[in-house]
Amino acid sequence: MMLEINIARWMVSPSRQKMLLRFCCNSKNFETVAVTFAVAVLVCSSPPRLSAAEEEVVTTSESSTSTATSNAPSAATTSSSAVETQPSTSPSGAPSGTSPSGAGLFSRSPVQLSLSVFEGYDDNVNTAPSNGKGSSYTNGSALLTYDFGTPRLQFSLGASAGGTYYNQHLSNQNYDIDLHGNSVLRYQASPRLTLGADVLVAYLTEPSFDFGVGLNTRTGNYFYTLDKFSVTYVWTERFSTLTRYTVAAINFDSQSVGVFQDRVENTFGNEFRFLLVPTTTLVSEYRFGLIDYKDAPLNSTTHFILAGLDHTFNPRLAATIRGGAEFRSYDNDGDRNGPYFEGNVNYALGRRTSISWTNRYGIEEPDVTNTQSRTVFRTGLEGKLALAPRFSTTLGVFYAHSDYHAPSSSEDDIDASVGVRFAITHLVGVEIGYHYTDVISDVAGREYDRNRVFGGLNVTF
Repeated sequence: MMLEINIARWMVSPSRQKMLLRFCCNSKNFETVAVTFAVAVLVCSSPPRLSAAEEEVVTTSESSTSTATSNAPSAATTSSSAVETQPSTSPSGAPSGTSPSGAGLFSRSPVQLSLSVFEGYDDNVNTAPSNGKGSSYTNGSALLTYDFGTPRLQFSLGASAGGTYYNQHLSNQNYDIDLHGNSVLRYQASPRLTLGADVLVAYLTEPSFDFGVGLNTRTGNYFYTLDKFSVTYVWTERFSTLTRYTVAAINFDSQSVGVFQDRVENTFGNEFRFLLVPTTTLVSEYRFGLIDYKDAPLNSTTHFILAGLDHTFNPRLAATIRGGAEFRSYDNDGDRNGPYFEGNVNYALGRRTSISWTNRYGIEEPDVTNTQSRTVFRTGLEGKLALAPRFSTTLGVFYAHSDYHAPSSSEDDIDASVGVRFAITHLVGVEIGYHYTDVISDVAGREYDRNRVFGGLNVTF
């Protein structure tokens, strides 16, 4: 580039043009001039080389442009399942199910192993409505994650195993179990066809407010699974379809609880997607749900008619919105209809900083006896923030308001946790945290509040 500019400037001068002409007319100099001119043309016509940093910027820009113009589910849609299925806290109240805050910063391996040991105190271990008893506890956990990716195949796997031992004041078992397994697969079989799978299995003791299933009090161990399978097909540049099948199941070890809670839920759905602009996709959707209880007479079928959009504000911020109506028919006791809404916003500032906000309003299964159903509004905020090179934090806040049908009553659940980690070395860190739960209910015997504090050591390989 500089050579081309200098030659052009030299040629502009009239005196130098005459000098060059006299030089070329001399036959002895003609061969030299021809060779020099040929080399100059080759150098000036070749494109300028980019630095490594400039190449990276160009590559990223091209990738972002091609991704934005493709008629496929947006980032908000594909990431919503991760947010929905990942647990935010362990039985002790310490973060689990996701990578420890700040852990693994220095490792580039796709496989990461994290070991944690915490000591803590719980002021209401039995989630009693009044006169709650406290207990110190010890929690240990191991988390293994694996990530693999190619242009056509993306796969991630996470498995965690943890347990909490309480020293006193438990009315039944004096330990908690916390086992999770989660895998996410996305495979682009062809330029038009994409297959996806998101499988979660969990065996727990503590209530799980982020899952939104089961009970909100300690009622023994239970098994939960949520498995999603999808097929996306791009028919034209602007029109595509997304077909989903979701199966969820919950099963309690306690027969007294399982008799009105154990069930399997199957949901079939299809989205019709129209790419309005490169950043916005309009969506219309139909879902059909089947709920089959093991013992309780609450089997039902549900039809969902929804519309919404997926919008990408920028490469870091995306949102998904669905709204419409659901029509539920019970096998034994009439029908129930109502509005339905769900939304998800994801913001990723970097690999170590991300925030997710989820919302849902609709008819759900009851978690108390002698009630057919309930209408629930749920909202949850989860975040992973890098405060400084060695300091990082995780947080989770969940709120649910339930209106029970026949008999009429209401309930509010609040569950919040925060953890702060300091990286002593690239492998070892210390972490402290706090977990708060409050249930405010019209139903007798269900109100309680609970505080948990913890601190411990985390090692990541």
